[in-house]
Amino acid sequence: QVQLVESGGGLVQAGDSLRLSCAASGLTFSRYHMGWFRQAPGKEREFIAAIKSSGGSTYYADSVRGRFTVSRDSAQNTVYLQMNSLKPEDTAVYYCAANRVVFIPFQDDYRGQGTQVTVSS
Repeated sequence: QVQLVESGGGLVQAGDSLRLSCAASGLTFSRYHMGWFRQAPGKEREFIAAIKSSGGSTYYADSVRGRFTVSRDSAQNTVYLQMNSLKPEDTAVYYCAANRVVFIPFQDDYRGQGTQVTVSS
């Protein structure tokens, strides 16, 4: 059974940093591209970052490029999202996802339950 479990969310102030983690199990982690989505209340889900299975390439949405960094640790079967210079508009539930085939556009085969990030002004 595939499980993706996010952690690291919380309440922070504008300008602060957070690092989200997503621990994967039940799949061959090295074969999967990993991505991060977010969904704010009343808004559609937004794809924000991804990293290839090899770790050699990354992708970022314009809304987070230059502030967020995605990375992966194959020894720990974990993908990370380092979020710096957080803004109130970054408030959302953040989900990680796994995709075996197509990197971009990212079509998730599996998705976690999400972790809440709230940024106060």
